[in-house]
Amino acid sequence: MNNFVFVAAENDALANCKAGGMGDVVRDVPRQISERGDKVHVVVPSYGRLHHDGLFKTNLNFDLRGQTYTAELYEVQPKKDFPNIVHYVIHHPEIEAGDIAHIYHNDPEEPFYTDAIKYFIFGIAVAEAIKKGAFGTVDVIHLHDWHSSLLLFLREYHDDYSNLRDIRIVYSIHNLAIQGIRPFDDNYSSVRNWFPNVVFDYRALMDYRYQDCINLMAVGIRFADAVHTVSPSYKKDVMLPSSPPEFIGGEGLEKDLQLANEEGRLFGILNGCNYKNINVEEKGQIYRNTVKALFRWLQMEDKKYKSDFLAHTGEKIMEYVGNRPKFIVSSVARLTEQKFYFFKRSPEAFVEILKKLEKVDGIFMLLGTGAPEYEELFRKMSYDHKNFIFTNGQSESLIDSIYLESDLYFMPSLFEPCGISQMLSMRNGNPCLVHYTGGLRDTVSHMKTGFCFDGDNYDEKIKNMLDVFDEALDVFQNDQPKWKKIQTAAKKKRFTWKKSVDNYYKDLYKIEGK
Repeated sequence: MNNFVFVAAENDALANCKAGGMGDVVRDVPRQISERGDKVHVVVPSYGRLHHDGLFKTNLNFDLRGQTYTAELYEVQPKKDFPNIVHYVIHHPEIEAGDIAHIYHNDPEEPFYTDAIKYFIFGIAVAEAIKKGAFGTVDVIHLHDWHSSLLLFLREYHDDYSNLRDIRIVYSIHNLAIQGIRPFDDNYSSVRNWFPNVVFDYRALMDYRYQDCINLMAVGIRFADAVHTVSPSYKKDVMLPSSPPEFIGGEGLEKDLQLANEEGRLFGILNGCNYKNINVEEKGQIYRNTVKALFRWLQMEDKKYKSDFLAHTGEKIMEYVGNRPKFIVSSVARLTEQKFYFFKRSPEAFVEILKKLEKVDGIFMLLGTGAPEYEELFRKMSYDHKNFIFTNGQSESLIDSIYLESDLYFMPSLFEPCGISQMLSMRNGNPCLVHYTGGLRDTVSHMKTGFCFDGDNYDEKIKNMLDVFDEALDVFQNDQPKWKKIQTAAKKKRFTWKKSVDNYYKDLYKIEGK
């Protein structure tokens, strides 16, 4: 039996421990490993809350800032039990919950200031737990994004954790744009402040743009035994320099990624999607679930500032309860530049889409929260356009209904390492209209399982987005046999975790025959 440790900032196998797609991967991959008879220990920070009701396992003592720190390791109960998977959290008062999904901090003046502190403490605590044998004899450590890359820094430079050199360490990139850049010196949230006695190589750790800073995403790429992007096309993208907004590639780290590829350490493996034990709503509940979600949010203190808007959305949705529109286009996403840059920069293009929908008695449903400027843009557009329903919150049952009842799923991501939304939509037999980039390129085929737009520059992309939207509407209205064929082909597509984890074992873990 092989013994794995997964180290991440999120784990959707636990309640309230997810902000994005990384949480899904950290939930699903261990389940596949468990099916192969191997054992997985999944460890995340407690964020001051996830250790409640946990089983205390051990104290972890280590040196930070020239003094002894003590963190606590708890075993915690997952949402669903699987054999050979044990879930843990690490608790320390300075590992605090942030304002983003009660996980990450948003520090606009000094990015990563608070997060770096908590993930420094978390990272060394995990290293100490491994050294103490809290997870048994470990064969493979799988790290996820910059929040966990400190273990590679410790393996490389910290005398107390040289035991990590005997363990294969794999690093998955979920969001290359968020890199965990902090100063080397002269700051409370700096490497030197937290590790005053560790001798390290500045050049090997530095960010190319800010040479007085460590880049923790780069640390993962430079020092891991295998580096993993979450789709084959995204692997190709990240080895090229970014040229925003037309193309988002290596985000300044393309040379490191090219080198990892030359050394045979870089692998592009598509994320999977869950096709078992799916909790879905019944059909026909989409408007009722919208109203229920709106009523719940109206009672929440932190939603008071948008109560007028929530009431406005409720009034709009009531019209459709007994009078279903003929065509529903939807999007479910965090409201960020990555997901909706095209609409933010060219709101007139989005208005054009709404006008096209009006002609066919169609609506656009968008669910999400995120950057204030994106929320404000969509709230304003909802007031201005009758057939745009913007539900500015999060509701699992409403998300299920949207995936179940939409006719077309819209995903105009500027870049997309893998994407899960298009897979969830296709799982329900809904064609997707996507920007032909990253993982969307690996999952959606134009006029076969959905619709794709692209272009050599920004203006071309916007024009093609509108042309392809026309194409999709035309097929829906005038060629129902073809539309049904596309629906069926989308539903038949299978992006299984079994296939993905077969490749993990072969390429990332270097374990044959499982």
